Amino acid sequence: MHFLVLGASAGGGLPQWNCGCRNCEDARLGVIPPSGQSSLAVSPDGESWSILNASPDIRQQMLDCPKLHPRTLRDTPVASVLLTNGDIDHIAGLLSLREQTPFSLFATGDILNVLAKNRIFDAVNRDKVLRTPISLDQEFALQPGLSARLFAVPGKVPLFMEGDTVQTDLIGEQTVGVRLTAGDKIAYYIPGCAQVTPALLDQLSDADQLFFDGTLWDDDEMIRSGTGVKTGQRMGHISVSGPDGSVAQLAGIDAAKTFIHINNTNPMLQPDGPERAFVESAGWTIAYDGQEITI
Repeated sequence: MHFLVLGASAGGGLPQWNCGCRNCEDARLGVIPPSGQSSLAVSPDGESWSILNASPDIRQQMLDCPKLHPRTLRDTPVASVLLTNGDIDHIAGLLSLREQTPFSLFATGDILNVLAKNRIFDAVNRDKVLRTPISLDQEFALQPGLSARLFAVPGKVPLFMEGDTVQTDLIGEQTVGVRLTAGDKIAYYIPGCAQVTPALLDQLSDADQLFFDGTLWDDDEMIRSGTGVKTGQRMGHISVSGPDGSVAQLAGIDAAKTFIHINNTNPMLQPDGPERAFVESAGWTIAYDGQEITI
């Protein structure tokens, strides 16, 4: 399996347009590489690609990756797009893929209903882009030679669908992880997850490669930095650090492990910082735009 990291950041990207935090300023100065909003491309052969989550930055992300350029007059090497939730940073890019070129669109029924309730997504012609609902725990062909299976992970509904009461550890079709198989290789993509449960640990036990939610370093990061008023848990994201964080909880997973969907405030983005040293010493890598991984 071949992977292209199209976007390593959480919603807003790095630098975020309205943010002057240390990471964003360093990204503007070139100290830290800028990165787009979370999206990953995967291929069984390096020629035909499936995109996992269509970020608002997808046009530039595809421009920056020659392997995703058209090969003839009207063409794309993108065979399919798969959505893992209905967040804006994962669905808005569909509107940039509306120019009448066919590909397959896969998601759970709940996620496809988010698109159906927003008429703007009708601009993506259903005659050209077939919307296929996928049941949880159902194996299906993402493209020839590449199979996928969706499974529930703790999460919440998209921000724009929240009501007065928000449950952030829902288990269902609104937030899913993806198990990918090609030949004898197995990879997982989980850009959003509120907690690591025993069921999730069991699920990941066969992983060769894991891309996992790296949004925040600790739960009150945005409050402490003055950039927000919500905790990570309130946003539906597990922290990287701490005894209940992803590094500790996933320590027993024997796979290559990569953090993706990283918020602009996360201190592990600092190349010489102790946070980055910590995650790297624990066997993790931090995704960056343009990164290529083959397993």
